[in-house]
Parts: sequence; C-alpha cells; structure tokens
Amino acid sequence: MTRKDIWDAKTYLQFEDERLRPALDLIARIPHAAPKLVVDLGCGAGNALPVLAARFLGARVMGVDGSAAMLAKAAAAGFETAQADISTWKPEAPVDVIFSNAALQWLDGHEALFPRLLDCLAPGGVLAVQMPSMHAAPLRAEQDRIARAGPWAEVLRRVKSAPAILAPEVYYALLSPRVSALEMWVTEYIHVLRGEDPVLRWAMGTSLRPFLDALGAEGSKGFLAAYAAAMRAAYPPEADGAVLLPFRRLFLLARKLS
Repeated sequence: MTRKDIWDAKTYLQFEDERLRPALDLIARIPHAAPKLVVDLGCGAGNALPVLAARFLGARVMGVDGSAAMLAKAAAAGFETAQADISTWKPEAPVDVIFSNAALQWLDGHEALFPRLLDCLAPGGVLAVQMPSMHAAPLRAEQDRIARAGPWAEVLRRVKSAPAILAPEVYYALLSPRVSALEMWVTEYIHVLRGEDPVLRWAMGTSLRPFLDALGAEGSKGFLAAYAAAMRAAYPPEADGAVLLPFRRLFLLARKLS
C-alpha cells in the first residue's frame, strides 16, 4: 500500500482468503531456485509473508509498506518489516525476488517504475507482480461516477482511486528488452461473497478508501448509500443469496538478465 496510514487492516482482512488466492497463484510460479533476499513490496498486513517464507526456505523475507497500521499486523507475526513509500523505495542491496501483490496499481508512472524495480534486482532476480485490472468494471467505475455526481462532488473533485493499469502489450514492450524471460497472464476470479452489501464491504477495504478518507465518517454516509445501491444493481444476489464478484487480475513474472 502507498497511502500512509489510511488503511483499515480489519476491514481489508474481512476477505483475507479471497485476497490471498492470487498471491498463492503467483508465488507458486516464481522461477527462482534459491533466493537469499525476498521483498514483498506493498505487503499490507503481511498475509503473503508466511507463504513466501515457506516457498523459499532459508531466504530472508521482508515486508515493505507505507502503512504503519498494516505493518503492525505483519510485525506481530514475527516478520521483518520496513515502512517506506513504495513509489520511491530502493533496497540497500540488490534483491533476488521482488514480489508485489495488488499494490503497484496504486502508483502512476509504470513506464518508469517497472524498469526501476528491475534495477533493484540482483542478476537473474525475479520481479513477480499481480495487479487488479478492474478499472472499467462497475466495482471501480461507479466510484468515480458517484464521486462526481453527488453533493460531495466538490470535496472529491481531486480525489481518485487507483489509476488504470497499462495494457499487457505495453508491459511486454516495456519489459521484454530488459529481461531474459517474461511471462504474463490474466485470471478472472469469481469471488462468492455473502452477507449484507458484500461488494460494498469488499471495496471499503481497498479502492473506496481515498473517497472515504476525504469525506470523513459523517460525510461518507450518503456516498456509501449511493455506492451500495449501485453495487446491488450491478452485482445482484443469486438464488441462494450469494453475490458473485468477477475480479480480473494481471500477472507478470520477469527475470532480470544475468
């Protein structure tokens, strides 16, 4: 995460299993036999750190994030952490694996960011990234529409959620000349959510945070009501009451030249 201390770890972790699933899929495919240093960049509450430690036995595994609240969860589990703005983070020494799960989409300037992260790797090191690709989906698109349409529009005039990520072919053109191997794929997960307004609760842990923090607890009530209504229309419940949330994610695995 990149936005200092606005993140509510408890809200984010309501859907811990669903949020961890893409991380598990990515970690399983990281092509490095024996890294010495593995960094989870934008580690959040650190729920991927135990998986990285189990996958790379003997490696030093470290979580980096901008949120002290999130890092407190990771540190409580016994992992090494560092608080830093991930948009400008630079390691003290080259890293063997930089892993980032659902964090880099919050940053602008990927054309400069991704080459810079490759420069942080040791020769033969791996950059492993997963980013939501949901900008056009109602989950995300309705946030911007409602923000501009309601009585809160002036307060939210300069507030945006995560920007759209680049197209896969742009990442390919950006990375392929700089790496010895590059693998990319897209997966759409169908999350089965239950309870009252589950899509609203999902978004409150991540993409809605910039809007809610700008509005404050009292000012957010009308905005949340409008968004909840839009989500109920976009993602209606199934016959058994479950709500299906299709969630598209882009995966990148890039191995630096040796």
